[in-house]
Amino acid sequence: MKRVAVLMAQGYEEGETLTIVDLLRRANIECHTFGFGEEFVDGMHHIKVKADKVFNDEIKDYDVLVLPGGRPGGENLRKNNEVIQMVQYFNQQNKMIAAMCSGTIVLSDAQVIDGKKVTGYTGYQEKLHGGIFVDRVVVYDQNIITSQGPATPYPFAFQIIEALGKDTTEMKERLMYNFAGGKS
Repeated sequence: MKRVAVLMAQGYEEGETLTIVDLLRRANIECHTFGFGEEFVDGMHHIKVKADKVFNDEIKDYDVLVLPGGRPGGENLRKNNEVIQMVQYFNQQNKMIAAMCSGTIVLSDAQVIDGKKVTGYTGYQEKLHGGIFVDRVVVYDQNIITSQGPATPYPFAFQIIEALGKDTTEMKERLMYNFAGGKS
């Protein structure tokens, strides 16, 4: 079974992070959140969520590394040298790295997007050095998946699920049916 590690730094964007985890788990993909030393991680809007695990080398055994955004969540990931090294490890192993919103700046600092198409939050075309910025909701190039921001975790998570070889058609239909007032 494929496994996904979602990083939760202080100031993570709750809507992005929790939506990603929710959709991956609905798709029956093993997904764990990793915090950085504290049992409960304080989000951008001060929603405290308990991380499943503490950041450690176990993440190297996962198939996908996810870097959500947030203020200052993305910046906190970026400042953490262990996170930069983990991103570089995943890239060297040609494992999938998925980042959205301000989490994308980590990819630039880790120098894993050189020559790859990427997207990010509004105005990030100036911050994603080495990458080829594309103004799309989600961009998937080689082993890198990027997305724009708080309004895009659904297509972002669906892209991760599809990249792991799962069909999302039924899942999308079921979610849209519920959104339109139906019952599942």
